[in-house]
Amino acid sequence: MEQSQALQMPSGSNLFTVATYNVNSIRARMHIVIPWLKQHQPSVLCMQETKVVDADFPRAAFEEAGYFVVFRGQKSYNGVAVASRLPIQEVQYGFQDGEDTPEDQARLIACVINGVRIVNTYVPQGREITDSMFQYKLKWFERLNSLFSRWVSREPLLWCGDLNVAPEPMDVYDPDGLKNHVCFHEDVRRAFHAVKALGLVDIFRKFNQEPKQYTFYDYRFPKSVERVKGWRIDHILANESLAVRATGCYIDMEPRLAEKPSDHTVLAAVFDV
Repeated sequence: MEQSQALQMPSGSNLFTVATYNVNSIRARMHIVIPWLKQHQPSVLCMQETKVVDADFPRAAFEEAGYFVVFRGQKSYNGVAVASRLPIQEVQYGFQDGEDTPEDQARLIACVINGVRIVNTYVPQGREITDSMFQYKLKWFERLNSLFSRWVSREPLLWCGDLNVAPEPMDVYDPDGLKNHVCFHEDVRRAFHAVKALGLVDIFRKFNQEPKQYTFYDYRFPKSVERVKGWRIDHILANESLAVRATGCYIDMEPRLAEKPSDHTVLAAVFDV
């Protein structure tokens, strides 16, 4: 099975490590998340699809592991969280563009950590290309474009999360068969690239050009990991002023191979700040 090297977090006082992980229910994945944090000790872990109301988010476990944590969730679906070893400042939920719904606020957290503005998103999946949710998804990318237009040239900026788009044919196991899927359709890929064209760099592809590098393996597809039938839909992007300071980016398959895993795994990038 071709796959990225195992995640190795280097040590060093100037290194800033950011990881992203769609946990697919934080309470069901604590047996993976907390040990992973303790082992790798990233500066920041962004999580998506936490599927829990704020009152029931397991804040104490993160604090005991040495992390500050902010979050916004809903019962049984959506939900985003950011855990950080450093103080979290300027927290924003949703776009704050006058169009936010509670769902939008449970899909986007923006904050500043160590002088870097981090935007953690769980982009809508879209259901089917004929469904109104697909248009909602495309509108989401338009709103992200407006959001990043205000920030991309002002300060170090990092965008990460489950973006529910495989940008290129090499990012899916069957590009021909999946051309009409909501996460690979030409319209959503075009919408993603329009945001990226503002001046954002795909940090994984900055360091890794090999095919069959995936972050998502569908539960419903028998032996998807063993057969390398996956998608690269979890991403870390940075504006150019931050991207030049990136020193590596890795997919860590251990969480996907653990007992009772999420259908996603961890992606992490390292910056010398």
